[in-house]
Amino acid sequence: MGEFIQLVVTGLTTGAIYALAAIGFTLLWQTSQTINFAQGEFVMLPAFFALAAMNVLGLPFSLAALVAIALSVLVLGVVFKTVVVDPLIRQGVLPLVISTIAVALLLKDGVKEVYSAEAQPFPSFVPDTVVTVLGTPVSLSQLGVLAVALAVIAALQGFLGGTRTGRQMQATAQNPTVARILGVPVERMVMYTFVINATLAAVASLLISPIYLAKFSNGEHLGLAAFVAAIVGGFNQVRGAIAGGLLVGVVDNLAAAYVSAAYRQAVPLALLVLIILFRPQGLLGRREERAV
Repeated sequence: MGEFIQLVVTGLTTGAIYALAAIGFTLLWQTSQTINFAQGEFVMLPAFFALAAMNVLGLPFSLAALVAIALSVLVLGVVFKTVVVDPLIRQGVLPLVISTIAVALLLKDGVKEVYSAEAQPFPSFVPDTVVTVLGTPVSLSQLGVLAVALAVIAALQGFLGGTRTGRQMQATAQNPTVARILGVPVERMVMYTFVINATLAAVASLLISPIYLAKFSNGEHLGLAAFVAAIVGGFNQVRGAIAGGLLVGVVDNLAAAYVSAAYRQAVPLALLVLIILFRPQGLLGRREERAV
């Protein structure tokens, strides 16, 4: 029983990070009909921003983390929307999807060539000590990562539901035409969405890099896991992305322990296939009908 609790806690920890990235998928799709297949690389890159700030500028980790978040907002939020999304969104979904795949390859190979192809150790906010919870030894760093991730998710939910800007963003996601008629600055709300996505990706990067190390290939697994989480939970619902991320994290970890570590990624994909077959809108998603 103790081993099972440890596996669930570990799965919830990684799942909360998947949820942060999956929320980004959901927000971008809701507000701008953008499917960002560079999302995994968006989670990979901020860790290298932080490492560069520490190694080149000599900043302490806390300041380096703030620099990484600021650079992520600028590069992965503002620049990405202005340079990549805005010129291509008028051409339809397919050209934009292809361009995000190109961005993913560019970021991945760029980090490999400019920084290093070797995995880099990454500092953690919480010391990696073991504490006992209900008689089960649990890593304090995992509990800290889980707490921070859930706190960020709760803050985002509070912002979206409890502030005027958050409600305007939701109105933009539901019907941008009506929102514009009602005086909502739709373009600004869409930009806010890209900024929030970049911030979530940066936080996810700072949380998961101490676990996986900082390496250029992290985006492959993280992007796939976040995409599966968004589909499983419901691609058009933030709460669905949260539930999907937590579920995929737990299923992935239990599969590695009780099925096979070699085929651990196949189990979430099997879950994805089942969801698509029997509940295509996702566990908490809603059906959508769009004119084509």
